[in-house]
Amino acid sequence: MRIAFLGTPDFAVPSLEALLGAGHEIVCVATQPDRPSGRHALLTAPPVKRVALAYGLPVLQTANVNERAFVAALAERAPEAIVVAAFGQKLRRRVLALPRLGCLNVHASLLPRHRGAAPVAHAILAGDAETGVTIMRMNERVDAGDILAQEATPIGPRETTGDLTARLASLGAGLLVRTLSAIAAGTAHPIPQDPSLATRAPALDKADGVIPWDRPAAYLARFVRAMAPWPGAFTFMRRPGKPPLRLVVHEAEPLEGPAAPPGEVAIAEGDCLVVGTGHALLRLLTLQPAGGRTMSASDFLRGHRVAVGDRFGKPD
Repeated sequence: MRIAFLGTPDFAVPSLEALLGAGHEIVCVATQPDRPSGRHALLTAPPVKRVALAYGLPVLQTANVNERAFVAALAERAPEAIVVAAFGQKLRRRVLALPRLGCLNVHASLLPRHRGAAPVAHAILAGDAETGVTIMRMNERVDAGDILAQEATPIGPRETTGDLTARLASLGAGLLVRTLSAIAAGTAHPIPQDPSLATRAPALDKADGVIPWDRPAAYLARFVRAMAPWPGAFTFMRRPGKPPLRLVVHEAEPLEGPAAPPGEVAIAEGDCLVVGTGHALLRLLTLQPAGGRTMSASDFLRGHRVAVGDRFGKPD
């Protein structure tokens, strides 16, 4: 099948490689422009571009997939289908109408649950027992097209967004290839989504990583996993006579015990750093001070003065 592939981050790479492995003809790969990255803001190619070039595939980059010149460039390649995996831009009618077999999306949730740009983080945050991948025929509404195939998987009790995203990327790649085979054989049966079951999973920004200490500890343990690796779950340790110290919490677990006010240190000894929340306590297992390395709670306590009654929260 002649396929135009649209994708940008690591999540999209397994789908592209699976299409190649299945013998599909990739007429072009479209991705977002190179962007500054890292401490030195070096211009960096998206993962999909790097992989596509390694395979010798033609690459198109655009900040606006719906711009007429770009649509014309896609049309010239006459794809039978367009496959989209975490491309990062909304496709309008002029793109959706190009291929005779339609535009297919590899989405990292069991639609209609978690429509949006951050379905994996929102699934963890919501405490879902399972999630999965959906292959959907796209329309002009965000993540609202007919479902062609789905595959579910349990969410591990310690899985982060990064861990789960990598697993779903592999799952989605396999499901994509099987779905394309069903389409070619005429055995694919689109199922409309039930809009009454839809939930939103909007993109995260940096400010979303601030730990809301007034929420229950069970929620905050999920919050830490949901925000990893980006934007990271972070808070500030307030220190008399010093500026607040920014801390990223990498691992945490809920703990039953005597109540403590939200954000107040309840235990700080040995390997035990425990903070009050809106309900129960949160034990911080690994954390990273600004400018420092990731360390265990015991290492952090050896290197920093922390006492019962100290406060974690937003900077004043």
